[in-house]
Parts: sequence; structure tokens; C-alpha cells
Amino acid sequence: MLKRAIPSTGEYIPSIGLGTYRSFDINLNQNKKNLINVIKKFYAAGGTVIDTSPMYGLAESSIGQILSRLNMNDSFFLATKVWTEGKPNGCQQMQESLQKLATQRLQLMQVHNLIDCDTHLETLREWQEQKKIKYIGITHYTENAFDELSHYIKKRPYIDFCQIPYSITNRAAERYFLDLCSDFEIATLINRPFEQEGLFRHVKQATIPIWAREFGCSTWAQYFLKYILAHNAVTCVIPATNNPKHVEENIAVGQTRLPEKKELKKMVEYFNAI
Repeated sequence: MLKRAIPSTGEYIPSIGLGTYRSFDINLNQNKKNLINVIKKFYAAGGTVIDTSPMYGLAESSIGQILSRLNMNDSFFLATKVWTEGKPNGCQQMQESLQKLATQRLQLMQVHNLIDCDTHLETLREWQEQKKIKYIGITHYTENAFDELSHYIKKRPYIDFCQIPYSITNRAAERYFLDLCSDFEIATLINRPFEQEGLFRHVKQATIPIWAREFGCSTWAQYFLKYILAHNAVTCVIPATNNPKHVEENIAVGQTRLPEKKELKKMVEYFNAI
């Protein structure tokens, strides 16, 4: 499994994580066995980074219950978010997240979509000092927020992570933002790597090119993830899934070489020609 360093500490984490938006917003009474299998396969293949949020419905509770059942609460790099306004509400929501995730300490707490960001960043500094969280992050789901994210990265040197959208079809982060994160030693989590299934709809009738096998791609998911990971400023991609087979496909991306510059150009051209 390919691992990359968190610049602020040098700690290495796997480059393929697990997102939980929609995929884990599920009543465990209805789908417990399948979700447990997802977590087992993810961990067995070397995955540890799990990203979630109070906004994702039952996802935090589902993750917490599964990890407790497997007695693996301390085996993962858990990341969640604060998604509300005001310090009291933020503290309450984060405390509830700890309870739902069945842990006393989180590896990463992020301000979700920059909501009341200044207020929550102050609280996160306090939580970090109290060792309730290890890392501080900010997130957004749209490239339109890159300028505002840049502002916080430049003005708040204690920020460790920034979570942003990036994909083979949404390459706005390549213009300057990923390089900015690298320059300011910010780890990056990549959301929306498949454009919420939009990329798969685009290639539905297409065949993955034979030359993609040269760098270990046998599925379209691997094709899309390889493109993202080829950028050195990307720390970890967090595709969401509740399909055990897809977990194995995604994790395999970090076990073979990444495409080079000429191959990346070819990947984009092939995709655009479909």
C-alpha cells in the first residue's frame, strides 16, 4: 500500500482511504454484515483512514458500532467534521461525534465546508491542546472555495489538513491549490474522486484502454484514482463505498506504480474522447 507523509508531523498514512457519504448512512440492522465486511477488507488490505461527518446521517454511528463490534476502535485513522454554527453547538456536536464513533480521541477534526470557520478553529486548537484530537483540518466540496481555503491556510499555520474536490474531469486544484498546500506543508484529502458516480456514467459504454494496464489499472475506478494519486501533493483519496469488492479494487491502486506525466495527458485525452 502506497503511503504518504502528513507534512506537519511526518506521520505516514495510506494513500487510499474510505469515505462514508451516503455509503454508511445505513441502518445496521438492515446491512450490518455487508458493512462489517467492507471494514474488514479495507483494514486487511492496509487501509486505515476513514472520513465521515455529522452531516452524513447515520454514518458516524455505523462506523462506531462496527469498530466496537470488531474491537478495532484504535486501529484506524478516524476523521470527522464539525458542521454547525457557534462554539457551544460546535463543542456539543464534536462531543457527540466522539460518542458515536466510540472513541476518546480523534486523529483529525475538520471544519466542514468552512462553516463558522474562525470560531471552530479556535475550539479545535483547544481540543488539540487537550489531546482530544491530533490534527486540525478544513474542508470544502467545491473548487469555488479554493480562494477562501487559501486564506485560512496562509493565516492559520496550525492547520494540518485540507480536504478538497479533485478528479480527472475536475482538475481545478491543479491550477495552483495543490501546489499551495505543498508549499505550506498541508496534507490533502481528496473528496468526490468519481464525481458522485458521474465519471462512471460517462464511461458506461466504454472500455478501459489496454495501455492503462501498464500502470496497474484494470477497472475505471482504478483509472480515476491513479490519476489523482499521481499528483505528489495528494496525501490520501477517500472514495466512498459500501461494496466489499469495490474496496479491494480501490486499495489495489496503491500497490502498483503511478502514471507518469505523458501517461496522465493520455488518460485525460482518452477520457475526454469518450
